[in-house]
Amino acid sequence: MTEELGAVALRTEGLSKSFGGVHAVDNATTEFYAGRINGLIGPNGSGKTTFFNCVTGMIRPDAGHVFYRDRDITRWQPHRIARAGLGRTFQLCRVFPRLTVLDNLLVAVHPPHPLAYLGRPRVASLVERARGILARVGLDHLETAEARDVSYGQQKLLELAAALMAGPDMVMLDEPAGGVNPALIERIAVLVTELNAEGTTFLVVEHNMEFMMNLCDHVVVFDRGAPIAAGSAAEVQQNPLVLEAYLGV
Repeated sequence: MTEELGAVALRTEGLSKSFGGVHAVDNATTEFYAGRINGLIGPNGSGKTTFFNCVTGMIRPDAGHVFYRDRDITRWQPHRIARAGLGRTFQLCRVFPRLTVLDNLLVAVHPPHPLAYLGRPRVASLVERARGILARVGLDHLETAEARDVSYGQQKLLELAAALMAGPDMVMLDEPAGGVNPALIERIAVLVTELNAEGTTFLVVEHNMEFMMNLCDHVVVFDRGAPIAAGSAAEVQQNPLVLEAYLGV
């Protein structure tokens, strides 16, 4: 499978995180491949978002290691991980509601404190880049609207657009289709496919199985904080451990 899929972009070794007596991520060793659309699926409470948060530095794991392009990033701060080329979105959409759609993208490239950019003159090259990305995701007609005034699905696209502003090599999407109408789900799927064809690697968490099975080249399945299967969409759908985790059969 590794030879078919190519180089590993992101891997974890023995990654673990507990909250009290609950093992949210339990000795998880995984591989996700460069240039591919990777998927991470599992029942509710299987540890997927906690895994994302450990990988991206939002929370510190109790044990194990995270490697991004063969660099150990386990103890890195989130902004450093983002600068290394690993972007992400969140399960609960995170935008700046009182900023315009355009300003949400400009804020995204002004670390270490995004709001430090407010009050500074806009950089023409960044504005041009932001407008290009907004056009790419279909939000260019909303650039002057405040983020709180656009639909939830459009906020999901805006969050993805903000992640793209830094030019990441890999983007981790946490439930991009959650709470989104079917037309926007289709737009997101097409956009991810196009960006992947242009070289961006993806790791997607999503409960919409039709969306995932049609989109992903490689799927890892979690149950109770640990991977129980990995392979193509067709392979994992036929795996007895996956059927048991989802259906109890």
